Amino acid sequence: MSEMKITREDVIGEIRQILDPDLYIDIWTLGLIYDFVIGETVIDVTMTFTSVACPAGPQLVHQVKTRLGKLEGIETVNVEIVFDPPWQPSEELKGMMGLY
Repeated sequence: MSEMKITREDVIGEIRQILDPDLYIDIWTLGLIYDFVIGETVIDVTMTFTSVACPAGPQLVHQVKTRLGKLEGIETVNVEIVFDPPWQPSEELKGMMGLY
């Protein structure tokens, strides 16, 4: 019996289900996920928040760990929060958020 391999698309699909509670846009589209690495039983995620004092930060980290932890074969989800580079919305995203 062959094991199912988790793909980049699987991870992105889960991340797209997590909405920023203030902006109502998923954290993938927002660009809050800088990188992730899929190991055999681990996913390491590097992400940021819209601001250093983001009140939803702990909730977002919990949701990332919970959603990715449900993927078959994943035992651990590590989330590293970074603020360098600081988050900047793209021009397209600014349009989506009504900032134009």
